[in-house]
Amino acid sequence: MATQRTDGEAVSLRESFTEMSEILMPNDTNNLGRALGGTVLHWMDICGAIAARRFSKRQVVTASMDHVDFLAPIELGDVVTVTGYVFDTGRTSMDVHVAVRAERPSDGVRRETASSFFSFVALDETESPAAVPTLRCPSASQTGLRDEALERRNRRRAELADELGGE
Repeated sequence: MATQRTDGEAVSLRESFTEMSEILMPNDTNNLGRALGGTVLHWMDICGAIAARRFSKRQVVTASMDHVDFLAPIELGDVVTVTGYVFDTGRTSMDVHVAVRAERPSDGVRRETASSFFSFVALDETESPAAVPTLRCPSASQTGLRDEALERRNRRRAELADELGGE
């Protein structure tokens, strides 16, 4: 196991970046030949957890996830790419942006299919919440990813507050 990071250490966004790929197979489709939402959520949770573990060098648990935007269907046989990275931290928590893209290799078309924001809590050896490093963004591209994720999350929260306030 890797050495645990000490409280107060800063870690770059890049160190958390995770990308995983899957092929949508028949067992993970509905009767229309499209991805089951639960399968997509499972992939997203795993990708987010890997990003949080890479960042904190600790075991993590999922604390929450924002609503998921399913933007387009994933068809049987599509190559699915799930990406995630830590974009914000608390004392023991990490916020991870997770996005899903689908690709039909035969025609080269790629499309965004889903996205969400997850929060993970780092655990120590006794499975109690543990301090996580602070996030640093040493390059313009990392700063851009962080700022875009913060803006999108804040916009989603504002939209949800508007919806709840309007009832």
